[in-house]
Amino acid sequence: MINETKHRSILESIAHRAMLERGLLPDFSPEVLAEVDKIQEPTLTGDAPAHDLRTLPWCSIDNDDSMDLDQLTVAEAMQDGTTRILVAVANVDALVKIGSAIDDHARTNTTSVYTAAEKFPMLPDKLSTDLTSLNQDQDRLAIVVDMVVAADGTVTVSDVYEAIVRSHAKLAYSSVAAWLEKTGPMPQPVAAVPGLAENLSLQDKAAQLLKGHRHVLGALSLQTIEARPLFEGDTISNLQVQEKNRATELIEDFMIAANGVTVRFLSAQGFPSVRRVVHTPKRWDRIVEVATEHGSKLPETPNSKALEDFLTSAKAADPVTFPDLSLTIIKLLGPGEYAAELPGANAEGHFGLAVRDYTHSTAPNRRYPDLITQRLAKAAIAKKPVPYSMDDLTALAKHCTDQEDAANKVERQVEKSAAALLLESRIGEQFDAIVTGAADKGTWARLLTVPVEGRVVKGFEGLDVGQRTRVQLLSVDVDRGFIDLKRVRG
Repeated sequence: MINETKHRSILESIAHRAMLERGLLPDFSPEVLAEVDKIQEPTLTGDAPAHDLRTLPWCSIDNDDSMDLDQLTVAEAMQDGTTRILVAVANVDALVKIGSAIDDHARTNTTSVYTAAEKFPMLPDKLSTDLTSLNQDQDRLAIVVDMVVAADGTVTVSDVYEAIVRSHAKLAYSSVAAWLEKTGPMPQPVAAVPGLAENLSLQDKAAQLLKGHRHVLGALSLQTIEARPLFEGDTISNLQVQEKNRATELIEDFMIAANGVTVRFLSAQGFPSVRRVVHTPKRWDRIVEVATEHGSKLPETPNSKALEDFLTSAKAADPVTFPDLSLTIIKLLGPGEYAAELPGANAEGHFGLAVRDYTHSTAPNRRYPDLITQRLAKAAIAKKPVPYSMDDLTALAKHCTDQEDAANKVERQVEKSAAALLLESRIGEQFDAIVTGAADKGTWARLLTVPVEGRVVKGFEGLDVGQRTRVQLLSVDVDRGFIDLKRVRG
């Protein structure tokens, strides 16, 4: 048994090693730190943007512990019954220049990596949580996505431009959701800003319209179980399941809309883009089988609307097990990837979101594709040349896909090591589980009572994704994050 007081330090060591093994940099170089020391807050005079939007009741909504605030939102009711939504995105490019040591580090990792024990930010904290973070009561440079949402949830008019903004409230998903869902009081920071409560209600209504329109087109209602370790001091005490709520969905709906506006803006200006693509699923035949097992029939060819109708009915029939069905479908849909695209090309789009035009643009403090997109957008706004060649964008898109995959593997490895620490005293116990992966390289299952995934090393023959089974915990390896299971035949 491992000394419980060492849980955090054990996981920190595992995280650092996993970063290096996956080709990611866990630490900033002396050159990066030297550059950061010299960076000053950008001046808001002289070449400042023409749009000064500091008086609008902007707010951020993020996780309780988030310090790298990438976006602000605000709404305005229009006389014709439509709703104007503005999303301000941190102007990271104003301080992080192509070719700098800071940019080289960000381009290497391409993403912030969030592990159970430690966060490895893409940009140094002085930037990501301060100078380029849209912190409350700070004047900041931003790229604003300005869009009008009609009653049917379509975006009818849109624009992208630079502006100066100022956040008037730093809000958290949990408390905002409780208030919107009428299960909790109005958060104090909301009450402290005149008109913010009404503005958030207007934002919520617009978000519901956007989501409703996407689901009419076939956007998938997926609900997964994400668990993060809870520490008491430096000891893991439990795994906490994180769930979507009304506030997370509000921001998600706005970001999806803003990403679509941004990529269409680039195309209209004759600029290429780095799109986020989720291909038509290769394992549609297995998705059809899963639907059949649940008493539903899907067409033989991939159809996102038919799949969404099945998911909606399945959730209504059995909301408790719906996250397991969602996980099955996600595994069968396959991962997303980045792809460089010329303007006017026939984009494949994002199957899960049922949108053709999609990019990543709203989190430039923690995702490099978003910083690339921001540089493209700023050049388009200023009528300047495209800052990247098509060959550069193609190479960067592949690199970002590869590094995102590496980062996900680091996060999963540390999560599994944390789960192994939690389960090491329960070896020999049996659990109900659902199969989450079945391929030549192995079969995986997630325990239903403890949200942990392990490899089925014995008795896996004949198991496929989505099947329920009974397993016994055979062994754990904390250092490698291995959790080995045996199928128990009843």
